[in-house]
Amino acid sequence: MAKTRVDVNGLYGALDAARTARGLSWRQLAKEIEVSPSTMTRLANGHKPEVDAFVAMTRWLGMPAERFMLDDGDDERPQPELVAELAPLLRARKDLDAEDVRHLQEIIGSAVRRFNADRDARET
Repeated sequence: MAKTRVDVNGLYGALDAARTARGLSWRQLAKEIEVSPSTMTRLANGHKPEVDAFVAMTRWLGMPAERFMLDDGDDERPQPELVAELAPLLRARKDLDAEDVRHLQEIIGSAVRRFNADRDARET
């Protein structure tokens, strides 16, 4: 039977991106989510959050908890294409119109292609 675990790095990254976008400190974020600052520190150090904190974090992010769950063997699976993974999240935002979403997808797609080209050049 597969063992499910929390994707601590993914959760931390999502919180950090949202925190940065909103101009919050980690302490302010903890207060807004209603978890202790030490919970955020433990997460930053790679420790999984307690269940109640995990639920509060995913709700604050507006993302399904399943997004941050990994099963054994998930590390070997190929990552979904970034633009495809972000597209539904971008389209769901009420502060972005269709043109905004299209522009963001183009920018992200361009950045991903550049990163891949740079990585390929380093590996050869």
